[in-house]
Order: sequence, then structure tokens, then C-alpha cells
Amino acid sequence: MAGYRILVAQSVYKDLDGIPANDVRRIVTAIEGLAEDPRPPQSRKLSGEEKYRLRCGVYRVLYEIRDDELVVFVVKARHRKDAYR
Repeated sequence: MAGYRILVAQSVYKDLDGIPANDVRRIVTAIEGLAEDPRPPQSRKLSGEEKYRLRCGVYRVLYEIRDDELVVFVVKARHRKDAYR
């Protein structure tokens, strides 16, 4: 299977600023893993949207998959209470 390119929205970097370092490492590792498998078993498709979510402890990574371009576009990385707003 061909690897996907990972694109990260600028807002994700702001989201990561307020998160503890050990959680940021876990989130970054999960995002990097999306290059090999953009639909891992622990990801879920969001209803009503063309986005997926990935659980990283109490944080959620929201992303879009563009199969025709082989791109995973990460749009949010937030605490679960704020991720879907």
C-alpha cells in the first residue's frame, strides 16, 4: 500500500501548545501512523461529515482522508470535550 502524505492545519499547532508534552508525543505518533494506515481500527468516521476521529487518550484528532491525492489532512487535535465544537 502506498504511503499517504500528512498535511496539518496551522490551527493544530495552536491546539498542541496547551497540551502536556507526554500527550503531545502520543498525538504526534498517532498522526505519523496515519501515513501508513489512514483508517486504523481505533478510528471512527464522523456521522454527517467526511471526517474521521482518532482517540489519543482524552484527546481527539480529527482528520480528512483524500484518497485520490493520497493525503491525510489533520484539522483538529483537542481535548474530547472541545473536539467536536
